[in-house]
Amino acid sequence: MVSKRAIPMRKLSMDKRLTTFEEVALGYTEEEALEEAKRCLKCKLMPCSRSCPLNIEIPEFVKCIERREYEKGLNIILRANPFPAITGRVCPQEVLCQKECTLCKLGDPLAIGRLERFLGDYQIENSIMNLDVPEKIRGNIAVVGSGPAGLMGAVELRKLGYEVTIFEALHEVGGVMVYGIPEFRLPRRVLRFYVDYVKKLGVRIEVDVVVGRTYTIDELLKEYDAVLLATGAGTPKFLGIPGEELNGVYSANEFLIRINLMKAYRFPEYDTPIKLGKRVVVIGGGNTAMDVSRIALRLGAEEVIVLYRRTEVEMPARREEIENAKEEGVKFMFLTQPVALIGDEKGWVKKIRCIRMRLGEPDASGRRRPIPIPGSEFEIEVDNVIIAIGAEVNKLIQRTAPNLKVDKKGHVIVDEHGRTSIKRVYAAGDVVTGAATVIEALAAAKRVAHTIHRDLSS
Repeated sequence: MVSKRAIPMRKLSMDKRLTTFEEVALGYTEEEALEEAKRCLKCKLMPCSRSCPLNIEIPEFVKCIERREYEKGLNIILRANPFPAITGRVCPQEVLCQKECTLCKLGDPLAIGRLERFLGDYQIENSIMNLDVPEKIRGNIAVVGSGPAGLMGAVELRKLGYEVTIFEALHEVGGVMVYGIPEFRLPRRVLRFYVDYVKKLGVRIEVDVVVGRTYTIDELLKEYDAVLLATGAGTPKFLGIPGEELNGVYSANEFLIRINLMKAYRFPEYDTPIKLGKRVVVIGGGNTAMDVSRIALRLGAEEVIVLYRRTEVEMPARREEIENAKEEGVKFMFLTQPVALIGDEKGWVKKIRCIRMRLGEPDASGRRRPIPIPGSEFEIEVDNVIIAIGAEVNKLIQRTAPNLKVDKKGHVIVDEHGRTSIKRVYAAGDVVTGAATVIEALAAAKRVAHTIHRDLSS
């Protein structure tokens, strides 16, 4: 009889969670992974694999776990996805592979993400790297950006026989995975393992290189056979309401970069400080909003409130991240829309003026549209505000490459294969779609790498 319930994952104890940036989700033990793997029905049609952006053969690797053939199971994943310990942690499996799991008809879906993470952690613990690449060099490719799309594109192109150079604007490699996701959700040791793997494959990485300033696209095309733009979406969005320029107001991007790249939580050991008061309000409902609210508690805020203009049901954040935030003491105010930030005579934010909302008919996102309720305005006293409502693409490259076609938001326009309006220039990931998920960026970059190979081969 198959159990209706998935094996729960252990977490760091609450007495440690608010005093450390250690990883909260602790993963499966071998015994737990074996027990969960037994729940898989081994469906012949593999609906889970079909709904995975990378089409990982999920029942096959789960079967290997059940047989204790861990390296074999790992290699099944690695054929499609070179970064399982990352995707096992941050991929939204609940709306992809697990959503289509046949076990949903009986109870909980198979914990596919946790099993993938189990094999990814096995890979890291045993330093397993497949470094086989062709001896013959087919060409030389420049990849702009070292986030998920950049790293995946580099790996795939290297395996196809190309020399690859990644240009990264920041001083650390990893893009949104290093500056946008906190240590307690994606430990840096995991990211470092995969960056090391990319380097050992023979990919050259240059940091502190801002394409659009250090080099232009035209200059890169003189040196390289093709250019893959994978610059992501790292520019913060704002609400467009009065008072966003006040002191004590952060964008989630700035806040996370100070914490993740500049180690502000270890000031004065590290140079960059971050000032938080007793009550911090976070505006937004995605994973980033959950991340910054949980960080604020770790930095000593006495009260952290998340404001979201819809209800909890419509929140785009992963359920487990909302659960973690609640466990740690984050409070939520739903159906609430900020309309102004109010400061004191010295320019520091002191209040948020809000209005109550109700839900109307679904909008383009498929979620019910929030509608203001007239006369329902109220104010909240605050010490800090963190705006976490998403990110946009940085338009620097677009401004310095006039022949590169973009839409009105600055997203690079590509055909169905990732080709841009400039010959030998391609694009993949968030710079094309806007802010999305790590797994979607990986899948897009993989497809575009093969487009580059076909075009250069022909």
